[in-house]
Amino acid sequence: MTEAAAPASAHGTEPHPLRAVVLAGGLTFEREVSLSSGTQVWEELVRAGVDAEIRDADADLLPGLAASPADAVFIALHGATGEDGALRAVLDLAGVPYVGSPAAACRLAWDKPAAKSVVRSAGLMTPDWVALPHSTFRELGAGAVLDLMVARLGLPLMVKPASGGSALGVQKVSRLEELPAAMVSCFAYGDTVMVERFVEGVELALSVIDLGDGPQALPAVEIVPESGVFDYTSRYTPGLTEYHVPARIPEDVAARAAALAVQVHEELGLADLSRTDAIVTPDGEVHFLEVNVSPGLTETSMFPMAVETAGYELGEVLARLLARREASTAG
Repeated sequence: MTEAAAPASAHGTEPHPLRAVVLAGGLTFEREVSLSSGTQVWEELVRAGVDAEIRDADADLLPGLAASPADAVFIALHGATGEDGALRAVLDLAGVPYVGSPAAACRLAWDKPAAKSVVRSAGLMTPDWVALPHSTFRELGAGAVLDLMVARLGLPLMVKPASGGSALGVQKVSRLEELPAAMVSCFAYGDTVMVERFVEGVELALSVIDLGDGPQALPAVEIVPESGVFDYTSRYTPGLTEYHVPARIPEDVAARAAALAVQVHEELGLADLSRTDAIVTPDGEVHFLEVNVSPGLTETSMFPMAVETAGYELGEVLARLLARREASTAG
């Protein structure tokens, strides 16, 4: 890969290093993961020759960007702060270019039931689901509503917050008597819970990047959690999950999975980078689960695994994404 283009200096003659601000931290349940991602991004960018610094998304951010403008911002924030579109909308108001999907697309992707509806309407497969707010159970009676859910979706089920990342609050429910406690636990992370039919199969992380020639899927990462469920503990506890990249699936299935990830990226209006989570059933069908507009970028995250397996250097990929955003704004 070639190095990221540097913007011209104030005199228009001497180029200067691309100046980037990496946003990390935030005040969500995923703060520690975000700090880890942000540190990794900063280290990779510096290694690639970018003049980068890390900032938190706090009251000092906008004054700091105004006083010392960046050529572009890289958002390494996870959870609502970095993924629900609100921060990106503020950056748009401030005229600050950033890597990643626009605010409206992030709002759609952040709402898992809404994203699944769009994906299903596009003809892609996704497990059947029901999403309901806490008030519905309170007003109509939890027992009656849960019975209807099980009658509709069957068992086992996946219970997860309707928005959020890092698999926080995600649980597999195999027996009816486990469902109420799983719901209560899930509501700790949000007002709306999505209950989804559990699909048995090979879990994949499908990363997509767009370096200027349109979105392309990187090699699929196969996820094999020791517990059988890729929850928060399995993601962030060393040794509890095995990763295989490229995934151990037939070539035709890998091609269909890659096509699904690119189509999801396009149908939802995403930009620059994304990671789609999917399940491949024993008969080779690929089912969409959810999409992440701010995928993890820690040393053990799946997006960097895919980038490396594709033959890229992570720092150069990130630098090129930043340079494209700076150039598009300057143009």
